[in-house]
Amino acid sequence: MTDTKTPGDKTLTVNPPKTLSLKRPVEQSTVRQSFSHGRSKQVVVEVKRRVPGHDVKEPVAPRPSQAPAQQPAPRPAAPAQAAPQRPAGGMLLRTLSDEEKDARQRALSEARNSEAEARRIAEDEARRRAAAAERERQEREAAQARQRQEEERRRHEDDQKRRAESAARQREEQTARPAAPAEREAAPPAPTQAPAPAPQPTQYYGRPAPSGPREFTQRPPMRDTGARPPRLDGRPPRLDSPRPPRIDASAPAEPAVARPTRQAPPSSGAPRNRADGDVDVRAAFRRAGVGAGAGRGPAPAAPKVPKSPNDKPRGRLTLATATGGDDERTRSVASFRRRVQRMTGHRASDAQKERVMREVIIPETITIQELANRMTERGVDVIRLLMKQGAMHKITDVIDADTAQLIAEEMGHTVKRVAESDVEEGLFDTPDTDETLEPRPSVVTIMGHVDHGKTSLLDAIRKTKVVTGEAGGITQHIGAYQVTTPLGSKVTFIDTPGHAAFTAMRARGAKVTDIVVLVVAADDGVMPQTAEAIHHAKAAGVPLIVAINKVDKADANPDRVRAELLQYEIQVESLGGETLEVEVSAKTGQNLDKLLEAIALQAEVLDLKANPDRAAEGTVIEAKLDRGRGPVATVLVQRGTLRTGDIVVAGAEWGRVRALIADTGAQVKDAPPSMPVEVLGFNGTPEAGDRVAVVESEARAREITEYRERQRRDRLAARGAASGAGRSLAEMMRELKEGAGRKEFPLVVKGDVQGSVEAIVGALEKVGNDEVRARVLSSGVGAITESDVTLAQASGAVVVGFNVRAHKEAREAAERAGVEIRYYNIIYNLMDDVKDAMSGLLAPTLRETMLGNATILEIFNVSKVGKIAGCRVTDGTIERGAHVRLIRDNVVVHEGKLGQLKRFKDDAKEVVAGQECGMAFENYQDMRVGDVIECYRVEEIKRSL
Repeated sequence: MTDTKTPGDKTLTVNPPKTLSLKRPVEQSTVRQSFSHGRSKQVVVEVKRRVPGHDVKEPVAPRPSQAPAQQPAPRPAAPAQAAPQRPAGGMLLRTLSDEEKDARQRALSEARNSEAEARRIAEDEARRRAAAAERERQEREAAQARQRQEEERRRHEDDQKRRAESAARQREEQTARPAAPAEREAAPPAPTQAPAPAPQPTQYYGRPAPSGPREFTQRPPMRDTGARPPRLDGRPPRLDSPRPPRIDASAPAEPAVARPTRQAPPSSGAPRNRADGDVDVRAAFRRAGVGAGAGRGPAPAAPKVPKSPNDKPRGRLTLATATGGDDERTRSVASFRRRVQRMTGHRASDAQKERVMREVIIPETITIQELANRMTERGVDVIRLLMKQGAMHKITDVIDADTAQLIAEEMGHTVKRVAESDVEEGLFDTPDTDETLEPRPSVVTIMGHVDHGKTSLLDAIRKTKVVTGEAGGITQHIGAYQVTTPLGSKVTFIDTPGHAAFTAMRARGAKVTDIVVLVVAADDGVMPQTAEAIHHAKAAGVPLIVAINKVDKADANPDRVRAELLQYEIQVESLGGETLEVEVSAKTGQNLDKLLEAIALQAEVLDLKANPDRAAEGTVIEAKLDRGRGPVATVLVQRGTLRTGDIVVAGAEWGRVRALIADTGAQVKDAPPSMPVEVLGFNGTPEAGDRVAVVESEARAREITEYRERQRRDRLAARGAASGAGRSLAEMMRELKEGAGRKEFPLVVKGDVQGSVEAIVGALEKVGNDEVRARVLSSGVGAITESDVTLAQASGAVVVGFNVRAHKEAREAAERAGVEIRYYNIIYNLMDDVKDAMSGLLAPTLRETMLGNATILEIFNVSKVGKIAGCRVTDGTIERGAHVRLIRDNVVVHEGKLGQLKRFKDDAKEVVAGQECGMAFENYQDMRVGDVIECYRVEEIKRSL
């Protein structure tokens, strides 16, 4: 920009030139802007200069006492209020409009408000800092007061200790050196002999104190103790301003000593007495490296001068720190604590903390680290106690509950012993009050021998035909049904199978029942399973009702049944006993009403009651795995009411009840006491006989099932350890030797329900002898899967399915691998086939049959053949290929087979008695004249279990 039309000159100048003078803060001038293509434009330029002293920055945090003195200076008047100044170019500046004036006034008022707000905030901050400083001062004074009290206490204790020691010394001196009574009387008392320590003459650094009165003369004013000492060469001393330290590389490093500043001003000309408290100040200071003069004592250590609060580190000097105001740096809490600890001599930390005695919960086993954490003690202290008892442990070692209890009690804590089984506490058998009990239906279990008409009798009562659906006409499953009697009462019946393999089912039925109905056929009498049912009923402690069935048959003899029951201590009412008996016929329905009346009478005597308004408890009667519905458990509710949605636990399985299905097939929403239902919703198939309980949450259910699963694994591990790990090497070698020839028949068993699988596995374990046994590799509920086939292929086992079938994939895998799958629906056929297969593994029995004897008359040597014995058959016949024995002097010399048998020159099949023949043995040539040859046949006889 230029005021000429010269395009090359770009210098900014003002035309016409003016003289140098003091101008107003706002200067105006006119310049011409040059553009391309020769265009130009004249504009007015205002130059504003900053006037010193008018722009004062407000400090960030002014002190309250300086707030009135730091008011901002008045700003210069607005340009609109000054007289208009005519520019050099002859143009007149326009005046401000009303809107601009209002805008400027608003800006000024907002600036004033913001400044006032900033001042108010600064004042509040200053007040807060002053209060913090006051609190710190009070705390400092309190700490100093505590320190003074502590020092006073210590001084008092030291004085008492000194007095006691001096008194003891005096007593010892008096006893050791007895003095004359006169001298003791002439001696002045001790307090008058020893003057007070204060008026004693003071030693001035090795010089004796002057005796007598002392004249005080005018002394030059004392310099400040922190100033430089006087020079020894007579030159005038330097100024007292600090100088930078001089570093001497050859001299050793010496710590800097802060020298105290004297309180008297240097200009004071008053005389000074040495006994007024300044006796410890040296007359002259020594330079570093200069020894002390002769006759002077050791120089006293100069006390440290605490830093002033204003002596804070400056840090890096920047524009922000220079103009940001004097922010006061306060002491941190940690710094204040350290200072208090230094002042009190760390006595607070030396005091032993008060130990907190706790109630420590100790399980059956616990690690040392966990025990220390529960006691809030250090692990090394626990290990130290164990080492004192002679036990060396690491912090991760596991100790038993007794040891942990000893340690906790040794440390002063109280112990609460808990067991892992406490998770089941309160799960079962919670007592109910009499007010909450209500009558419930009776549970009746029908037991007896196989084919005595138990299921037929129940069908006659229920008006159903369950027996027709059973394979082979025998019951192989346990069933539960609820029946309404003609009298209107409800009775729950449990039907048990009568086969010998289903002992566990009968035992479970006897445990959950209230009454046992013993069914005995009138034409068959008491059989083994009948006696077993009697034993189960006596073990369960339940009453017995005898039902003599099949009285409609021609050969029925009920008296025989009554007589045979006396052998098992069962005396019926007709014979003067207490056991109820009813003669019934399931086929004709004879006396069924009397049987129901007897059951009702017995139930009334028992007075059966339960609380329906509580969490349900029950027992799993049977469990199975349904392909469409999943795990299904038949549960008999014993206490409480089971509802849909409840969280139930059964053994090592838990789940949420999705559906309840009655014995009629109808779906119900709840099951009161004594009602059997099928429960859907378990996450796995529970074991038959497991107790069922309703819990309040899934977490509790998982905790209980995890504990039971651990218990099951521990039992299996213990069983394996007892069979393997706990044996000695000699025992293991003996068992290997004994079982070397024992063969095994591997099986994989799958069944429809848990009870059937349990019965089959129990029966198979009983089959076998010392030479062969059945080994069940795997057993379970549900259809045969590919994993079962794979297991059977790896071990060479046979897959057995009881009332189940294999999946399509499992069948294809079995065909490819050559694994045999056998299906059964009657337990008799299954056991017979397994026995036959195991019998094939038995070694056959060898039986000898005598054929005849021959005597050797002559021995012939034939080239390329060997020795030929010429014999005469004395009795019986000699057959070619038969077994022979060579007997010499009534001693068997050789046993083998007959290699050749010839009659003259022809081979003969057999030679009868009285004829002569030639015989040659296989692999034997030592034959002599007069030896006897015994010929016999060996027959193999197949064995069976």
